[in-house]
Amino acid sequence: MRFRLLLSVSCLLALPAVAAPKNIIYMIGDGMGPAYLTAYRYYLNQGERPVQQTIFDQLLVGASSTYPDDDTLVTDSAAGATALATGVKSFNGAISVNRQHIPIGTMMQLAKRLGKANGIVASSQVNHATPAAFVAHNVHRRNYEAIADMYLDYRINGQPVADVILGGGTSYFIRDDRNLVAEFKQHGYQYADNWQDLKQLTTKPALALLDHIGLPAALNSEHPSQLATLTQKALELLSPAEKGFVLMVEGSQIDWCGHDNDIACAMAEMHDFAKAVAVAKAYVDANPDTLLVITADHETGGMSLGADGKYLWLPEVIRGVKATGRRIADEMNASDSEQAALARWQALTGINITDEEQKQLLAARGKEQKDLREVAVRLVAKYSYTGWTTGAHTAADVPVMAYGKYSGAFRGFMDNTDIAKQLIRYISTNQTPKTSE
Repeated sequence: MRFRLLLSVSCLLALPAVAAPKNIIYMIGDGMGPAYLTAYRYYLNQGERPVQQTIFDQLLVGASSTYPDDDTLVTDSAAGATALATGVKSFNGAISVNRQHIPIGTMMQLAKRLGKANGIVASSQVNHATPAAFVAHNVHRRNYEAIADMYLDYRINGQPVADVILGGGTSYFIRDDRNLVAEFKQHGYQYADNWQDLKQLTTKPALALLDHIGLPAALNSEHPSQLATLTQKALELLSPAEKGFVLMVEGSQIDWCGHDNDIACAMAEMHDFAKAVAVAKAYVDANPDTLLVITADHETGGMSLGADGKYLWLPEVIRGVKATGRRIADEMNASDSEQAALARWQALTGINITDEEQKQLLAARGKEQKDLREVAVRLVAKYSYTGWTTGAHTAADVPVMAYGKYSGAFRGFMDNTDIAKQLIRYISTNQTPKTSE
């Protein structure tokens, strides 16, 4: 398997030489379909006309298809990330292996071989599907412990693949059978397990695992600008690299909110991701030899702005919601009376509901969190006129945004593999361009 993988990387190195940016920032909004960008634009708007563009609108250059190498047109995050990390399509569930289960070389591994610095940032656990596809190989995305092990055990030039790893996932790296954190430290990695100690990471290699699984949902978090903070830290750590760097940043939980059909949760995650994009854009402005590319692995939920046959979408309702459906359910279930539970609903949503809808909430109270959560998010969707077609993914094309050096290469319609192939071409050469874009 290792021999096959090396052959794959050598093929990438054989690509024709092209002028290349020194640094690449690759940002993936997991589940972020086109409607999410539109919803976020109106979510920020306070009734002004004309409606102002968001940072996503300003950087939008095209769109991408996302279908996997499978018996469906609807990809999961693993196959989607594999395409975005390797330029090769694979089956749903695959972590950078092909249909024959042979590992496919990733752009992060290529960058490491060529002496570039690299890093991954995620608001999920760092061994979740998308970041995993850039670093590891496995036949199934759910093999979390084996994937975490590979973060340390797969070596290039004697070192783990990723120089900087920031996100959640302590429970997968510190286990009864193995303490990967201790082993990373033995390889010279600085380590942080809380936001205060994150400031103490001053040089790569560095590892930060800031929660047991994923980070808190942005709407529930006590730490504003979570993803922006991690992106800024990663850029600080990677910037000194003489040969440049490749950084992947994932807004992981946009997708999780879409699976829950939780529009307030989704908009908070979009805002968190947008602030991280702003950090990356500012870096490009200060370091012109950098390319920023932003896309999604797929769309989640089949979101629509307008529902129930009405010509309405009411973002002001969404802006009034102060917690995710999961937290609303938890707090209502923890209330000591029905009256107190309904008071928590009112305090957390600001939505006045009918007597019948109050009965629906109370009927779900005391059962599984999922039961009450589903009623809560359905009511928020109803009063904001947000539509959802599924709790899974769809085959909708996704947006592509680009900024900085040679960003014009991403204009128009592309397949997700074409985005990766172009970035791999840039990584595979340090040739200095003779003319500007």
